[in-house]
Amino acid sequence: MEAVGAASGPGDGTVAGPGGVPTVSDVFALLARVPVASDGAGMIDQLRQLEDVKSLAGARQAEIAVAFDGFQRRVQAAAGVPAEEQGAGVAAQVALARRESPAKGGRLLGLAKALTGMPRTLAAFRSGQLNEWRTTLVVKETACLTVEDRAAVDEELAADTGALDGAGDRAIVSAVRTAAYRRDPRSVARRAAHAVTERTVSLRPAPDAMTYLTALLPVAQGVAAYAALVREADGARSGADERSRGQVMADTLVERVTGAPGGITGIDLQVVMTDRALFQGDSEPARIPGYGIIPAETARTLLLAPERIGTEAHDRQDLVLWIRRLYTTPGTGELVAMDSRGRLFPAGLKRFLQLRDDTCRTPYCDAPIRHDDHILGWAEGGTTIAGNGQGLCEACNHTKETPGWSAKPLPLPGLRHTVQTRTPTGHTYHSTAPPLPGTSWSAAHLWAIHTRKPGSLRPPKDGPPMAVKNGVQVLGRVVQPA
Repeated sequence: MEAVGAASGPGDGTVAGPGGVPTVSDVFALLARVPVASDGAGMIDQLRQLEDVKSLAGARQAEIAVAFDGFQRRVQAAAGVPAEEQGAGVAAQVALARRESPAKGGRLLGLAKALTGMPRTLAAFRSGQLNEWRTTLVVKETACLTVEDRAAVDEELAADTGALDGAGDRAIVSAVRTAAYRRDPRSVARRAAHAVTERTVSLRPAPDAMTYLTALLPVAQGVAAYAALVREADGARSGADERSRGQVMADTLVERVTGAPGGITGIDLQVVMTDRALFQGDSEPARIPGYGIIPAETARTLLLAPERIGTEAHDRQDLVLWIRRLYTTPGTGELVAMDSRGRLFPAGLKRFLQLRDDTCRTPYCDAPIRHDDHILGWAEGGTTIAGNGQGLCEACNHTKETPGWSAKPLPLPGLRHTVQTRTPTGHTYHSTAPPLPGTSWSAAHLWAIHTRKPGSLRPPKDGPPMAVKNGVQVLGRVVQPA
């Protein structure tokens, strides 16, 4: 999704201290004035020093996150929030402030809290001997230990002992695991046993209209599956198959999972593209909800010549094809609205929201949509219409319902569907529905609008800089044997 997440609130994120104590803004302005060194050695020194600055900033962010967590818990306790519910929404606010997804915000807050019991690791983080990622690795590999054992590992692998000097990611993980196992082998073993329950399969976009299909498996199963694919590929290659080894392995995986030649089975694939791109050869990219942008030529091939998709080594059955058309309004590219008098979103309106929003509407969150949410709650008078609906992941929907959070749709002329979210600290964040194919209003233009001062959020008087010539069609293809 396109999320314009610049926060606006009571201040700029810094607090001036007494006696002329510098603020973060002062440090930022001073750093921006440092010129690039004029010689090679000086440039390398600057790179090293700036890396140390990044680590120091990350360590300070961790310390601030812990302080903010304590502050929010005290505020919630004073408001009568039960002890077991205190701290709700803190990770989400950390995520928004750091322009990260809610899931990443939770991990960052967890890292910050863990570092309070690992002073030597925190010191190495501050000094630049460990960057944020490697600090995270140290904390992650000690998560199963008691506080005492974790502190002991922290002491054993302290940066000043030289244990991690020059070590890469894998070496750090190995050293920490070894130290952790020496301290508490049973906990490490239990963690490995629990990891089996976290096996899963995930999908994420790759360049050039490709995807990464990833399986997290126990080591025996993963090695066995890979060996079977290798064996199949070696057999095909020895039989004069012209495909590469990797191509055979990929094709075999898809065919065995789907149970159909070429991997096409009874699925419902949605493709969003302009009529110009479909029928006139226009180059405007298309979009597959849940995946992202694909080239127009790939979309045309997918819809009009499915026999060219994937390997051509197998005969393909005839496929049933259907088209659903949803036109957008000129200028903004926003899908036309649908409404309902019911409390729950009907199936058609749910599909509409998912096509419009693509992924969770929370800024910086790219998680799949799991909940169809009333932006203004039904109990508060919110209606079941497209303008008051948004797609959210489960975690973000639960966060939105915690005390101090609120959201409202912003019916701004000339803008695509926009939601304003307000956090307990008074900061506001704006999320705009992603541009559909054929929409010419640039993200840069939206950014300029959304980063104005609070209360002045509005499009320019002359409206969008360019209008869309034609509507957008949502082309759905039911793929099944005829």
